[in-house]
Amino acid sequence: MKIYEHIPHPHIEFRKKNAPKPKSLHEGPLARFNTFLAESITKSVSTMWCAYAFALVAFISLPEAIHTGTGALISWVAQTFLQLVLLSIIMVGQKVEGVAANARAEDTYKDAETILHEVIEIQKHLEAQDALLRRLIDSGQIDAKL
Repeated sequence: MKIYEHIPHPHIEFRKKNAPKPKSLHEGPLARFNTFLAESITKSVSTMWCAYAFALVAFISLPEAIHTGTGALISWVAQTFLQLVLLSIIMVGQKVEGVAANARAEDTYKDAETILHEVIEIQKHLEAQDALLRRLIDSGQIDAKL
């Protein structure tokens, strides 16, 4: 008589066969080209160097906005400077946050793997104790009614 019979959760086997992998968005040559182009532009624009270049371009038109008047200056700040420069800076920030989020997700996955491994080891330990208790009960050294 076994004291405990472990029945593994079905997700354990599924997880072993289906470890997380990045999904491909590339289906067909046109989609691959579009993805390549979008990734290339995003990588270029999401740098502080691009933000500096956009700021330089924006400052070229600043003197004209100042001479035109308050309305043109406000328009320059909102439409030219903020949109051009902040676009790149926000993208840089998102890239930094994305890297940190990926690192946290990877750590969480590794933690879950570790916990699963430890639980399996605990189950093996309990099975060994069950076997020892069974031998002691069968030999009469301890009473099974305890």
